[in-house]
Amino acid sequence: MAVEASPVGKIIADRAGRMLMVNAQVEKMFGYPRVELIGRPVEMLVPERLRGKHPHFREEFWGEPRARPMGAGRELYGLRKDGRELPIEIGLTPLHIAEGLFVLSSVVEISERKRAEEHFRLAIEAAPTGMIMVDARGRIVLVNAQVEALFGYPRSELIGALVETLVPQRHRSRHGGFRAGFFSDPHARPMGAGRELHGLRKDGTEVPIEIGLNPLTTSEGSFVLSSIVDITERRRAAEALERSLLEKETLLKELHHRVKNNLQVISSLLSLQSRAVGDAAAAAMLRESQNRVQSISLVHEKLYESNDLGRVDFGEYLQALGQHLQGAWASGSQVTIQVDAGGLRLPVDLAVPCGLIVNELVTNAFKHAFPGGQAGSVVVRATVEPDGAACLQVEDDGVGMPPERAAHPAAGETLGMTLVSTLARQIGAALQIGTGPGTRVRLDFRVKV
Repeated sequence: MAVEASPVGKIIADRAGRMLMVNAQVEKMFGYPRVELIGRPVEMLVPERLRGKHPHFREEFWGEPRARPMGAGRELYGLRKDGRELPIEIGLTPLHIAEGLFVLSSVVEISERKRAEEHFRLAIEAAPTGMIMVDARGRIVLVNAQVEALFGYPRSELIGALVETLVPQRHRSRHGGFRAGFFSDPHARPMGAGRELHGLRKDGTEVPIEIGLNPLTTSEGSFVLSSIVDITERRRAAEALERSLLEKETLLKELHHRVKNNLQVISSLLSLQSRAVGDAAAAAMLRESQNRVQSISLVHEKLYESNDLGRVDFGEYLQALGQHLQGAWASGSQVTIQVDAGGLRLPVDLAVPCGLIVNELVTNAFKHAFPGGQAGSVVVRATVEPDGAACLQVEDDGVGMPPERAAHPAAGETLGMTLVSTLARQIGAALQIGTGPGTRVRLDFRVKV
């Protein structure tokens, strides 16, 4: 009863290979009514091309009757009444009953599984990347045409070989440990993250590769499916891009160097002109223009010295600008300049106008905030928040700016405050001027982070 109700085909045969009992699943599978099977040799269900070997396999079983799969490692087929073949799996179990020793064969049709396996094989074969399936022992069980092309081996030389065959000699000793680590924690991942990987071709050359690992669990055990991509062209493109960037970086550095040198020439010409002019007011105007040119020149000097050609270390820049202005205006005076701007980096389109603004505000402080040679200090602060909100402040403890000028800085007659207002609008900064005691100028603007 249990045999008849089984969801798989069941056949009981004697030592001579005659079928003594079959169940409904066998009738359905092979297309025979059982009356046509009972008493007939089991070879009638075996394709003709395989029948000659079947008695030998049968005798092997009776020589050592124990439960086992039939045809381990071989593809088995059954023959239907209509002449069609079907792929099957067979399990053999010795059956001891009062009448003697018999064999119980369990027969499973695996057509659907075969179709699924074929679809899987075709998908692997058609993949645009190399695909290798490896078992837990490290043996290669499947490769596609891309692997053959990539490594130069025909697949007949790879199936059954250790996957270490494709690993450069210097890495082989560690590869087994990496493989064991994957099977102990099988999940999809890139192999060798953060490391450069190379494969070994049949001709002994190495090829840079990327590998993705995916675990597969089947009825035959655990496997890893590896996708392999040759990144030779990508590596060449990256190296070419790196060379191009290096060339552009060198060109930009040279450009900043030449701009700085040209501005220095202009500054020197202005300095010479100021000495040759007899009018003190005209000489002062030339010196102010020289300082403006020098403030721009300093930006290009800092860019030339920097590893980041897109941004200026503005704290460093302000220190250098402060020293320059101190030397230009405070000779023999008791006015000091303090700078607090650590960590602020500005792009060139902000660094130049901000540098000019600081130049004008500090110059104004030296010219107007400390009459009669009185002592004092000028403080320059620059900060930026993580969200890109930046603040630039220049403060002095001098006599202060008249309130009406502080309220309308661009309406006065001085070029310096007109420049400050114009440059503030250029960078989209909110300008605030406070007085008494001293003068406090604050600009709030944004920096791309």
